Amino acid sequence: SVHINALLEEYTGLAYHGMRATCAGFNVRIENNLSDQLQPIVLVAQNVGRAFLNILNNAFYAVHQKTKTAAAGYVPTVELTTRDDGRCISISIRDNGTGMPENIVEKIFMPFFTKKPTGSGTGLGLAITHDIIVVEHRGEIKVETRENEFSNFVITLPYPAEES
Repeated sequence: SVHINALLEEYTGLAYHGMRATCAGFNVRIENNLSDQLQPIVLVAQNVGRAFLNILNNAFYAVHQKTKTAAAGYVPTVELTTRDDGRCISISIRDNGTGMPENIVEKIFMPFFTKKPTGSGTGLGLAITHDIIVVEHRGEIKVETRENEFSNFVITLPYPAEES
């Protein structure tokens, strides 16, 4: 059993400190909208944590890239939201970074696809994330995005069916 909020916060810290270690001056506002009504859920914590890490690394990269061209007053922000509807837990990781063009959204979960410059990404992070969430945990992952405005990854993890 895992408390999703604690797992999400742990991997957010790892991604943040990793980004700060590689990008001098990196900073981001992290907004937590984490439900205090979540029940523990049975899952493979290291794997789901890896999925969070992949999405968070991309979010931090996107807001960092946008700081290079954004107008004065831009505040790089990543918003974390969790909810429980009784059947599943929903986790949203939203950034106000570079977003993605519509024509690549359908490709982002394909192995070896990356929109990062050569040498900056392997194209495996979101493919692995998809497999962890969808194949291994029977969940869903969706992305909403608008180029130059935001990306929002929404993960839904079902509670295991009651065994009889």
